[in-house]
Amino acid sequence: MSTEFDLSEPELTAEDLLVLDDERFVPKTVAIVTGAASGIGRATAVALAANGLTVVGADVDAEGLDGTAELAVDVGATGEVLPVPTNLTDDDAVAAMVDAAAERGDLRYVANVAGMQHIAAIPEFPMEKYDQLLDVMLRAPFLTAKLAMPHIRAGDGVGAIGNMSSVHGRYATQDKAAYITAKHGLNGLTRAIAAEGEGTLRAFSVSVGYVLTPLMVNQIEDTAEERGIAKQEVVEDVMLGQARTTEMMTPAEVANLFVFGFSTHARHLNGGDMLHDGGYTTTYE
Repeated sequence: MSTEFDLSEPELTAEDLLVLDDERFVPKTVAIVTGAASGIGRATAVALAANGLTVVGADVDAEGLDGTAELAVDVGATGEVLPVPTNLTDDDAVAAMVDAAAERGDLRYVANVAGMQHIAAIPEFPMEKYDQLLDVMLRAPFLTAKLAMPHIRAGDGVGAIGNMSSVHGRYATQDKAAYITAKHGLNGLTRAIAAEGEGTLRAFSVSVGYVLTPLMVNQIEDTAEERGIAKQEVVEDVMLGQARTTEMMTPAEVANLFVFGFSTHARHLNGGDMLHDGGYTTTYE
């Protein structure tokens, strides 16, 4: 039986957030979250602030970042979200953002969440869009890690870099070539960071299926147009057709994976991928 899906992003509340007792989850500990103006990045910034951290939220959308900082206050976060408008394709801007984070306290954590999507077959895929997606989703995480790692090592060397991957970092579907390429590369970057982290500076990736974010709603509309089908069919057949779940994840559910990944509970998570996809990539009909 067909199910009508609500394609509006759910409201984030304090009850949605995982809060852990961790000796490093204190205001003097700083975390960077990219893509923090909306969706998973916003939820991750708020979740980390709810755990008492000082969070530097980076995004090109300054107004959206202000909204994230306000949301952290609204949910009663004991930490603070500091908006730092940043164009992730500008090396100097990224460097300034990382320096700003290091100046606020002990920089330990980085969540590379910022993402983009463009739906087109490879022969029609605009190269400027390909370059833009790779710059934001692969080059910027590399640069952010490159600049953050010395700051983490300058302290006791304990920290973690979490990268927002995807089920598309494990397999491919049509019309998303740049996104798929970036996510496969991001998984490799995660392992490279782990290889150089000396066991105390960890790296991990988070791979999920379809999450109800503004980016996802736009993708549904673009996919429907590209394939000539209804938006409802995109959700039921293209996105959830193979998953063993009947609903999309929420941004808060993904944010909670970063909270766990940064915590001492995940000290053996290093170079690995946290796959939470409702069985999408491991089961099929």
